Amino acid sequence: MAQAFETRDRLCKAHGWSKEQVELVPVLASGDKVLDRPLAEIGGKALWTKELDVWLGEGRIDVSVHSAKDVETIRPSQFGFGAVLPRADRRDCLVGAASIADIPQGAVVGTSAPRRASQLLNLRPDCEVVTFRGNVATRLGKLKAGEADVTFLAAAGLERLGESAVGAPLEVDEWIPAAAQGAIVLECRAADEATKAMLAAIDDHGTRVELEAERALLAELGGTCHSPIAVLCQPGGEGLTMRAALFSPDGTERIEGEAVFDALDLAPVKALAKDLLARATPGIAPHFGGAS
Repeated sequence: MAQAFETRDRLCKAHGWSKEQVELVPVLASGDKVLDRPLAEIGGKALWTKELDVWLGEGRIDVSVHSAKDVETIRPSQFGFGAVLPRADRRDCLVGAASIADIPQGAVVGTSAPRRASQLLNLRPDCEVVTFRGNVATRLGKLKAGEADVTFLAAAGLERLGESAVGAPLEVDEWIPAAAQGAIVLECRAADEATKAMLAAIDDHGTRVELEAERALLAELGGTCHSPIAVLCQPGGEGLTMRAALFSPDGTERIEGEAVFDALDLAPVKALAKDLLARATPGIAPHFGGAS
């Protein structure tokens, strides 16, 4: 809802509308209904989009507001990204310790994200990972109740909720974030020209370029919600730079690579994916469809 509020505010500012001219329609996603199992076990990222897809397809809503990192790589052709909002902080925050090194020996770490679990175990194999799902308040409540010693939360989500003081941000040179983390996408019907024109006024080109590159990498890798992958794409020199790391679920195996590319040419991104797949170890390869 915080993301929907931000979207409404940006639309009102861009078009000179009052808040009453933008109706917010809450939709409870399946991903928020089942919290006792990892997302990958119960349907993956589609659990964040399927209810909104139905409402959007039926014309009950004109725009769906999504966290970009929660949107499946392959989407129905009837929908399209009408706008991508300016990217917020892409870092993860560690809650319960000041840094990865400061996590107590043998600590219990709560997360349901394969990337966070495998990247942590790669750096701290002494830790134990337990499933931790729910919104920010739910996960902080579980942490306070002693269900885990530490957990991870997205810095962007904390910022949007006015909770920037919570946790310690992990710098991207040491802890690589998720693909599309920190970005909000606004999806509409592909044939709805009026809504597309309305959304174009708040589209951020720089963030869209990064998002398209990161999603292109995921598509080439055949990555899913089961795939432990970390990606960092940002402006560098006259183009963009991308750093990606693939992990085995237990964190014992890790490979990574980099690409430098121009926004209009994603060939180096696809080449990076092919290189990573070619070097994928036996513990990594089964988790990426492009490796088959």
